[in-house]
Amino acid sequence: MRRIERRFTIIQKPDDFIVNDEGLDRLDSISMMLITISENIRRIDRMMGDVLNNRYPEIPWSDVKGIRNILAHDYFNIDPEEIYKICASDLLILKQVLTRMRRDLF
Repeated sequence: MRRIERRFTIIQKPDDFIVNDEGLDRLDSISMMLITISENIRRIDRMMGDVLNNRYPEIPWSDVKGIRNILAHDYFNIDPEEIYKICASDLLILKQVLTRMRRDLF
């Protein structure tokens, strides 16, 4: 998540992802990190059963796990607005919950 946060710092609006090659590179790299996060959440979910949904209902876990398939299988149609929304508003709460999970479970 820190990589996403660092790469997202200069993005001010969704169009910043597609305005030039640097923006596209950021979109690509952030998308790859989102795939990685999604895959790891899927692994945790398989290991723990319904713990995620039951103990941490503030996160739409099916969306977090599902973003991997969207990004990986429809790569050339990634929506910069959706990636912007994820980075600007969704990642902070996910980061907070994952930090809480780490404290709760380990």
